[in-house]
Amino acid sequence: MEIVERISELRKIVAGEKKKGARIALVPTMGYLHRGHLTLVKQAKQDGNYVVMSIFVNPLQFGPNEDFARYPRDLERDAKLAEEAGVDLIFHPSVEEMYPQQNRTTVQVSELGDALCGLSRPTHFRGVTTVVSKLFHIVQPDRAYFGQKDFQQYLIIRQMVRDLNFPLEVIPVPIVREEDGLALSSRNVFLAPEQRQEAVVLSKSLIEAEKLIKQGERRVDRIEAYIRNKITQESSGEIDYVEVRSAENLVKPEVINESVVIALAVKFGTTRLIDNCIVEV
Repeated sequence: MEIVERISELRKIVAGEKKKGARIALVPTMGYLHRGHLTLVKQAKQDGNYVVMSIFVNPLQFGPNEDFARYPRDLERDAKLAEEAGVDLIFHPSVEEMYPQQNRTTVQVSELGDALCGLSRPTHFRGVTTVVSKLFHIVQPDRAYFGQKDFQQYLIIRQMVRDLNFPLEVIPVPIVREEDGLALSSRNVFLAPEQRQEAVVLSKSLIEAEKLIKQGERRVDRIEAYIRNKITQESSGEIDYVEVRSAENLVKPEVINESVVIALAVKFGTTRLIDNCIVEV
């Protein structure tokens, strides 16, 4: 496995692999890898790809007073895990390499980014789509793999690829969870023991809400109220949002008559966690 920091060096290596007939897969990350990231790599390898993993904590997707400075970073640890998982090349650029001058160009997908996380983090998805579009241009992958824990992000990236005619396929990979159900996240390390225990209520509430839908409940307001009440009663978490949205375009229905995503964001202390589940009806 190689680790490169320069765009020019990355492009040279990838071009050489393409000449050999390799299909290139990109797994974009901000590092501090966990099993969720490694599951993306596993899927990419199973699909027969040469796997490029980017490790870059992107300042554009952090708003004021968010955790950019304290976001966990450990390249040595990440490199070991990535190599064991089968990553062929790590792209680990500096901020100066990715943004050598004042950044005057951004990429923004309208509507899909206006709800859910986009309300409380209004510049977040613009930062995500800008850096991901740059990575697509730099790496020129045939496929890119994204976890469904960030389901809104996946839909936004998929829309961007369609709208801007990127010649690649966006592959979603299901959420990976701890044994007790908590969705894996690099931010979980910031949870105090009591917060970590309480955070399990997120996945539990989603499971119970899905059961209610399967049993015939179709009123969106009742599903959302049920989840809110459970989180409030069983934890000290501060709810950012709990919403039922169309799994195709994030439009909010009043009655569930199509596949939906139940999405939530809750803060435990200063740590903001997101989770979701997709329900087919």
